[in-house]
Amino acid sequence: MRDSYREELDDINNCLVEMANSVGSAVSTATTALLDADVALADLVIAGDKDIDATRESIEQRCFTLLARQQPVAGDLRTITTAMRIVSDLERMGDLAEHIAKIARMRFPDHAVPQEVRPAFLEAGHVAEMLVAKTGQVIAKRDVEAARELETDDDAMDRIHRGLFRELLSDNWPYGVETAIDITLLGRYYERFADHAVSVARRVVYLVTGEKDMPA
Repeated sequence: MRDSYREELDDINNCLVEMANSVGSAVSTATTALLDADVALADLVIAGDKDIDATRESIEQRCFTLLARQQPVAGDLRTITTAMRIVSDLERMGDLAEHIAKIARMRFPDHAVPQEVRPAFLEAGHVAEMLVAKTGQVIAKRDVEAARELETDDDAMDRIHRGLFRELLSDNWPYGVETAIDITLLGRYYERFADHAVSVARRVVYLVTGEKDMPA
């Protein structure tokens, strides 16, 4: 019985890693859809978000079942409750990738992103992919040092976000209100995506150490 319990905990962790991989694929595809005005890719991300949502529901149900049947304490309880919080962060990251894809779809056949700010969103996409890939590694290996590094890695996304706002507030912004709203929303989606990656990292630090030693 104990062996099957440990196997279930390990399998839940593996599912979290797979979910992080799915989220990474979603944000990568959404960024390509955005920059290339590719409606087929946008639709792929939008449809795929249902699978990410279903994965969250499955993992949560498995965690609830373990809580009810095993009544875990100490480290095992922390493992299960942390998994439930991580899966919520990952699901939200999937939602944000979907939001990016929806803007790409809404503006098709036009490009939602003007040429002047395209490099910023190309970089934002790369940073988002790097963060979620590292998040998956942190979950898989329970690597506290890598988790703490994510806090610094997120600074790149904050810098991109600030740069976009400088562009929007410039007296020379030529693209009108509608495009400004799109850029504001997109910048926020990428920023929040990065914030959730950092949140996962903090949860892994807590899981391993029992201490909430990173800023809330």
